[in-house]
Amino acid sequence: MPALVRQLRGLGGCTTPIRLDGHRTEHTLNTTTGELGPVLHHLNSADLPAGSLLVRCNNRRATRCASCAEVYRRDTYQLITAGLRGGKGTPDEVATHPRVFATFTAPSFGPVHNRPDSGRCRCRTRHQADAPELGTPLTPDTYDYDAAVLWNAHASKIWARFSIYLRREVAKRAGLSQRAFRHHARISFAKVAEYQRRGAIHFHAVIRLDGPEGGHTPPPAWATTDLLTDAIRAASAATEIPGPLVDGRTHTFAFGDQLDIRPIRTTDFEGGTPLTDKAVAAYIAKYATKGAETATGTLDRPIRFLAELAGAHLTEHARRMIRTAWTLGARQDLEDLRLRAWAHMLGFRGHFSTKTRRYSTTLGALREARAQWRRLQAAIARGDTEEPATPDDETTTLVLAHWTFAGTGLSRGEEWLANAFTPDDTEGEPTDDR
Repeated sequence: MPALVRQLRGLGGCTTPIRLDGHRTEHTLNTTTGELGPVLHHLNSADLPAGSLLVRCNNRRATRCASCAEVYRRDTYQLITAGLRGGKGTPDEVATHPRVFATFTAPSFGPVHNRPDSGRCRCRTRHQADAPELGTPLTPDTYDYDAAVLWNAHASKIWARFSIYLRREVAKRAGLSQRAFRHHARISFAKVAEYQRRGAIHFHAVIRLDGPEGGHTPPPAWATTDLLTDAIRAASAATEIPGPLVDGRTHTFAFGDQLDIRPIRTTDFEGGTPLTDKAVAAYIAKYATKGAETATGTLDRPIRFLAELAGAHLTEHARRMIRTAWTLGARQDLEDLRLRAWAHMLGFRGHFSTKTRRYSTTLGALREARAQWRRLQAAIARGDTEEPATPDDETTTLVLAHWTFAGTGLSRGEEWLANAFTPDDTEGEPTDDR
């Protein structure tokens, strides 16, 4: 029982782990002679208390695995923060670079119930903040469901086109050619996709203007926040991509008219700062674990048959969005969009969080650091407290491993134990551990 508890505790509260059967052996290897040395460590899944190696599911969706989603959220927070204040391999000087927080919205597909500044919706009702009708069409029969689904399917391409135009606009304002621009400055960004209540994707992005080597070099003297803001507005207005021809109607896609751009301040000032780096990182991380199922009350996993919607608890608006994606997915000319596979996502098939290479550290680097820490803790638990030998030029470590998928989830007893050792969720944001 104690060994099983230790194995389940290593899941960190994940209740839907992946079960693997197989083995892993570490040998020393002489790179000159090819001779295998003694076994450093051997692991066989049959010898583990659970009978299998249990690996975290690492699902980012809070509705699927709250524990893994919380880890993903905190990793995203650290990733965004490192690009705003430095740390984790990113120099602190990035805090002085021009950077803004921008929100790009989808165009209108028809009037929906909302809460405008005036307080009253077009339906002449003052909706509460949690009103279920918010985001649903005023007149569903005239709402452009086809365009809404196709917008989601093309949202990632729109962003990619925008990123190209943004470099052009910044170069134009700096009096540089596009070829010369890369030798003077670089645009770095990190963004996250979020579903509005109407089910349309929009993007939140931190956009930073750096020197030619990213955050490790200072931006040129002409690089200012105002120049960056002006370039973003121009690039957003110019971004447009052609869409498919559906039933005689040619679609084109562009961002909506609502574009919010705010400069990011470095420190928290009493009562007056419009936006701080900490607030931006927390805001982006909050939406990194949410999907369409949170915003519009739809599904959090793919469907194989449309009939599955009959037993699902969905709003009528979400149901019609999924049906539209399923219907459009049957068209051969839209086969490349894979709308049926992504119908539960209302057509969106892009990554929820992305960044440029030079923005900051990577999620992979954060996960590798965490994995190394866990391996160290496991070695301590085994009583292996000796310092590892320093490898020379003739020796290395050879790892022989073979794993097969054996299922997902826990038995009832394992689930009960895992729930008993789930870490307490903490309020607020993690500290900036550099």
